[in-house]
Amino acid sequence: MAAGAADPTSTGRAPYDGERSVGQLFAAATADLSALVHDEIALAKAEIRADVKRGVSGGVSLTVAGVVALAAVPMLSAAAAFGLHALGITLGWSFLIVAGAYLLLAALLGLLALRSFKRIEKPRRTIEGAQATADVLKNARPRPATKEEIDRALGRIP
Repeated sequence: MAAGAADPTSTGRAPYDGERSVGQLFAAATADLSALVHDEIALAKAEIRADVKRGVSGGVSLTVAGVVALAAVPMLSAAAAFGLHALGITLGWSFLIVAGAYLLLAALLGLLALRSFKRIEKPRRTIEGAQATADVLKNARPRPATKEEIDRALGRIP
């Protein structure tokens, strides 16, 4: 008799040496399923953690862009405008040139932040793994073995 195959003619027999009982098989399957779920959760955490780091990086870039655009512009633009005026440019044009330079810098920093945000991805591997697990579980239906399956397990038919 093949290892792990039940003898259909006996009732309530103890398993042979090396065979596992139905309870042991069920416990092993439950432990494997539990380990699979824990692994899926760990994978999801790892992928989400990487995306959070990218989001933080983008947020920091955006914050720096805001600070430069709002806090530094009034102080530095006055000094730069008066410096340009000292070179012979009228005062109005001097202030306009400096303001344009700061707006260009803020736009550049904003584009860097946008690029960081676009690199954030959904947890692709976690979704694929969960879908594969769901597909396996959809097809796994408990049912009694057919006579043909029993005969095949016992080696009666090839």
